[in-house]
Amino acid sequence: MGTSVTISAATDEDAEQILKLQYLCYQSEAALYDDYGIEPLTQTLAALRAELSGGCVLVARLGDEVVGSVRGTVDASGTAAIAKLIVHPRLQRHGLGGRLLAAVEQRLAEERSATRFRLFTGHRSEGNLRLYRSHGYAPVGTEERSRRLSLVTLEKEAAAEEFVAQA
Repeated sequence: MGTSVTISAATDEDAEQILKLQYLCYQSEAALYDDYGIEPLTQTLAALRAELSGGCVLVARLGDEVVGSVRGTVDASGTAAIAKLIVHPRLQRHGLGGRLLAAVEQRLAEERSATRFRLFTGHRSEGNLRLYRSHGYAPVGTEERSRRLSLVTLEKEAAAEEFVAQA
């Protein structure tokens, strides 16, 4: 591929591409847990647009195509919730998920004063768990959602260098 992947803030014009990519990417999760009613597969365009206006949403682009995305919000205590990290299947296992994760962490720390990062994934999602652990996340809890699904919550503290990067 002659064009490099760039990461930037998502715009409202990206909403449809993000939603289509989200639908594609979450098919494997739905199959893994035999549950095609999961929220990423049922989210509406209006709900996604609301997330775009209220949170930190990044996209990875290959030319004009959105090939990855991630979202984050920060609560009053400084804890950032990172969600819906997706990478197009043809670009997975090339480091793009890690780049998106690092980019959203940096934005949330610099622009929204995040001091801790939290995310979750299904207990059978080994690729996700491996990625998050390799980026410093540690499991802090597990919640059984159904007989087939337990959600693993992982956290990490924001690194000191994230706070002094702008100094």
